[in-house]
Amino acid sequence: MDNDTKRIEQLRQLLHEQNYRYYVLNQPLMGDMEFDMLMHELQELEQQHPELYDPNSPTQRVGSDLNQNFTQVEHRYPMLSLANTYSEQEVADWYHSVEKGLEGESFEICCEMKYDGLSISLTYENGQLLRAVTRGDGVKGDDVTANVKTIRSIPLVLSARKAALPRSFEMRGEVLMPWRVFEDLNKQREADEEPLFANPRNAASGTLKSQSSALVASRRLDAYLYYMLGEELPADGHYENLMAAKEWGFQVICRHEGELPPLMKVKTLDEVYRFISYWDTERKKLPVATDGIVLKVNSRRQQRALGYTAKSPRWAIAYKFKAERARTRLLEVSFQVGRTGAVTPVANMEPVQLAGTVVKRATLNNEDFIRSFNLHINDYVFVEKGGEIIPKIVGVDEQSREEGAVPVAFISHCPECGAPLVRYEGEAAYYCPNETGCPPQIKGRIEHFISRKAMNIDSLGPETIEDYYRRGLVKNVADLYDIRVEQINGTGNKERSARKIVAAIDKSREVPFERVVFALGIRFIGETSAKMLARHFKSMDALQHATLDQLLQIDGVGEVMAGSIISFFHNPDNLALLDRLRAYGLQMELSASQLEGHSDRLAGKSIVISGVFSHHSRDEYKALIEQHGGKNVGSISGKTSFILAGDNMGPAKLQKAEKLGVAIVSEDEFLQMIGEN
Repeated sequence: MDNDTKRIEQLRQLLHEQNYRYYVLNQPLMGDMEFDMLMHELQELEQQHPELYDPNSPTQRVGSDLNQNFTQVEHRYPMLSLANTYSEQEVADWYHSVEKGLEGESFEICCEMKYDGLSISLTYENGQLLRAVTRGDGVKGDDVTANVKTIRSIPLVLSARKAALPRSFEMRGEVLMPWRVFEDLNKQREADEEPLFANPRNAASGTLKSQSSALVASRRLDAYLYYMLGEELPADGHYENLMAAKEWGFQVICRHEGELPPLMKVKTLDEVYRFISYWDTERKKLPVATDGIVLKVNSRRQQRALGYTAKSPRWAIAYKFKAERARTRLLEVSFQVGRTGAVTPVANMEPVQLAGTVVKRATLNNEDFIRSFNLHINDYVFVEKGGEIIPKIVGVDEQSREEGAVPVAFISHCPECGAPLVRYEGEAAYYCPNETGCPPQIKGRIEHFISRKAMNIDSLGPETIEDYYRRGLVKNVADLYDIRVEQINGTGNKERSARKIVAAIDKSREVPFERVVFALGIRFIGETSAKMLARHFKSMDALQHATLDQLLQIDGVGEVMAGSIISFFHNPDNLALLDRLRAYGLQMELSASQLEGHSDRLAGKSIVISGVFSHHSRDEYKALIEQHGGKNVGSISGKTSFILAGDNMGPAKLQKAEKLGVAIVSEDEFLQMIGEN
């Protein structure tokens, strides 16, 4: 063995150990700088010796930007659901059913936290991660091995020094997004004007199913493992097997300093009640979301004796926590103006602890929502998160209302510019119509314009835009193209940053036409509808002069959206803005390459994509559907024109398609339909 080979093996072992100590034990061996230097050294050595490639090397955790189509893998052991209980009486009923099923034989119960994430099955052979598969339908799931390898708390290689490793075994658990990571992600999505994830579970699920493992790596997912399966396990006890897994490098217990651990064995029903009572409140201190407690008969022999129902094991049950609720006082209602002019009422409350965070504000949605609760200032209100990151008021304690309390009244004028508010037909929200003179709308439109899915001027951000607006450098999006290096403190150490900003603004002139349409921020026009409009009209001039009838002929464009488009292009300020953007060289029509191969063969058709494909990726098929005038939709309904079906189409979708009479079109049939051989 030469020196490079020895060094590669040494570095891999050292970095695997550091990952385990840092992410699982919270006992790092080295600082971040030293870790990064060793990782860089390993990367260089592996590039020099491609013949020593190892799919489980620590360097593989960064992920790849290459798209991947998930293949479906059948589970060796079906992944069944657990029966749910919601009261201590139901827990007692289950406990006594176990007593009866075991005919009086003594037994132990393993109590453990029920983490609210995405179920995952990990298969290890000879101490190395072989495959990671989602739960799917319980019988088979998606192979997400490349994505799971980016999760630092999941070991890729089990240390050789650990004793009694089975040759082959399976670990099951939950992939989660920690609260802190989730909140950071939603802040970034809010800044990018992307839809917020409702809760960490949705965020983790969406991330793990991403086609880019590099994106998965950036999202900093975590995982807790709760069950070991196999033919040659270390012990009969479920708890004992998890303790062995912990020794091998798996994260099986959420770190917590308190009276009771998140995983423990008990014998009596009273001990089960104590565990439930303790963790019903203590769980708020955990770094990840939980939604209940799982109770399992500890002995695997006794588990086999108790067996299964058609849907769930008789030897395990889940106790679900009630949605967390807090009572606090409503101090005042403030009103925020968004970039589209929508006015949102916000409840400002006395601070209260809820689901691991201090809550002081909650959205009130709109005037109808306020009226439905008959809200008064100084009311005591009930607030819930229930897994949601955005707190919401779910009730009012009217019996505690003070005499003479003043009802909450919705404002009639914009709190920022004073313009009278309007409420469009069919809309629940009120809007400030002063698009070109209301500061939050102006700044919001500029922030939208520079966002990643619009002009993608990534060197700028909300704070920078606020600074430029305050200094009078920008009053609309066109002003960005007048900015010079010397105007933005481009001297001394800041000159490089200033040049980078100006270069990024200049490069945005190359952004395709469809994203320019989206960047304009026309009210009610999202990313998908902007793309549809761009591909239908092909140029800004054609879109600008479109009539109401022409707009309404487009599938998906209703009267509200069409009216907003016409209103935008009849505003003299907007027309002057467009003239400036055109003069600055922004793309005002589809390019020749975009027009090439464009047709109306799928015009008016709503198409669902499902399965794994041979000739193109799913993203490429989505682009082809749009290129030929069709519309991508995510779920099957009676309005679905057909399903573009690849291999391993989900059985639930197939069943629904048959029930609704929706046609199934194969990959080859679809390519013939659009004229591609």
